[in-house]
Amino acid sequence: WAMLPLIARNLLGGGAGLYGLLLAAVGAGAVAGALLLPKMKSRLGPNGAVAAGTIGVAIAMVVLASVRLEAIALGVAGLAGASWIMVLSNLNVSAQTALPDWVRARGLSIFLTVFFGSMTVGSLAWGQLAVMTSIETSLLAAAIGTLLAIPLTWSARLEQGGDQDLAPSMHWPAPIVAVGLAATETGPVTIQIAYRIGESDRPAFLALICGLRQARRRSGGFSWRLLQDAADPSRFVETWQEASWTQHLRHHERVTAADRAIQDEIGALHQGSEGPEVTHLLAAG
Repeated sequence: WAMLPLIARNLLGGGAGLYGLLLAAVGAGAVAGALLLPKMKSRLGPNGAVAAGTIGVAIAMVVLASVRLEAIALGVAGLAGASWIMVLSNLNVSAQTALPDWVRARGLSIFLTVFFGSMTVGSLAWGQLAVMTSIETSLLAAAIGTLLAIPLTWSARLEQGGDQDLAPSMHWPAPIVAVGLAATETGPVTIQIAYRIGESDRPAFLALICGLRQARRRSGGFSWRLLQDAADPSRFVETWQEASWTQHLRHHERVTAADRAIQDEIGALHQGSEGPEVTHLLAAG
């Protein structure tokens, strides 16, 4: 985007009119890309659609760095617009589906800040490279870097939260606080949950508890640990901390149905007539 005015003036020998046509071509391509997006996404999936859009942007940069014909430049500007909307839409949808309702607005604000902040930093970096070398070199370097980023980031899958139920489950009972003991806001709250797991069920338990660890952290937990009783190997204690008692009460409201499914699977492995033992420890004094 930062190079487009320079492409119109320096590489294509045009002026404001040509720059306006290039912008119009980008906009038209974006509209066309939005219309084609559902079909592309159904065929390629979100990750494939983002990869295809990334390749489209890289092709546009290579052509703009090599060709001096206005008609071709307008065509690849349209390709860049379609590719841009394909990437942006899929990233936005992925960010929204990965976030539960209580944190969606804050999460999207961080996502957009990073996304457009990176564009700003990138514009400065590629512009500086163009000053040091040439516009063509900067465009080609950006295209190569874009293509290399596809395999490097392929493990970061998109829309992983699309198949999870992130609605609040509200299945945690209210914690019990003894009469005369006030829940304090001056220090962290420690939560401990004791499980009894048979030897044959321990591999499954350890695999499930890793998913539960992520759920605790997503809802504000920190210093998460899993401990095993030295005197009784079947006894495992999950422990983590939260910033305050109010924060922990909010955690009760934020537990999702997807989290509950993991907890139910772990509860099925727990041995004993009663469920896992839950303890809340408050700062003394």
